[in-house]
Amino acid sequence: MSKADKYKEYFTDKFLMGPNSVRVLAEMLEKSPVDESLRILDLGCGKGLTSLFLARETKANQIFTADLWIGATENYEQFKKWDVDNIVIPIHSDANDLPFANEFFDVVVSIDSFHYFANQNGFFEEKILPLVKKGGKVIIAMPGLKKEIHGCEPELILEWLNGEESEYEFYHSREWWHSVLRENKEYKIVEESDLDCFDIAWQDWFDSNHPYAVRDAEYFQKGVNKYLSLIGFVIEKSL
Repeated sequence: MSKADKYKEYFTDKFLMGPNSVRVLAEMLEKSPVDESLRILDLGCGKGLTSLFLARETKANQIFTADLWIGATENYEQFKKWDVDNIVIPIHSDANDLPFANEFFDVVVSIDSFHYFANQNGFFEEKILPLVKKGGKVIIAMPGLKKEIHGCEPELILEWLNGEESEYEFYHSREWWHSVLRENKEYKIVEESDLDCFDIAWQDWFDSNHPYAVRDAEYFQKGVNKYLSLIGFVIEKSL
């Protein structure tokens, strides 16, 4: 049984904002465990489920959360209910302007959100990497495509992603992301994969009956899932 199953009571429309981020994070930490006594940034934490998982399933000393869409006070009130407010510190911030010192974090985690703000050359090197200590790592996982289809987009996926607000520009393949997260002397990609939890993470989202989840489920039944993947990267900063 995955450690994620311990959190099933929270797999509801109150906390989920897409494919189950706890499932995704659990798989990423199985691939790349984090050591104890660390300071972690949970970047794009949403409503805090990944922060709860990090607080209970790792031995981190401090976890800072940052999210643009969910306010710090809302998350802080929830962290108090979960009794993790002693180590989880919520921040309301844009990923383009994070209020942290360079080399402040041992680990940066970004689950189900990185594709919204980092899909441009140079962003990772300029905005994220400086925050990580030498020898530290960045754990990234997000929805994406099995292969690039930009320029020959199936009508079905365009219809699904356009909806009220187009998200198509945010979806790319693992190979595309590898080219954006191009290695240099400052860091290296030590793990990348299409995640095994794809089906169950999306099914948890559908089962939440969130209005957006209901719509997503309808498009999965039409076959949009055959184009999609969940993509994971682990990056280590050079010493």
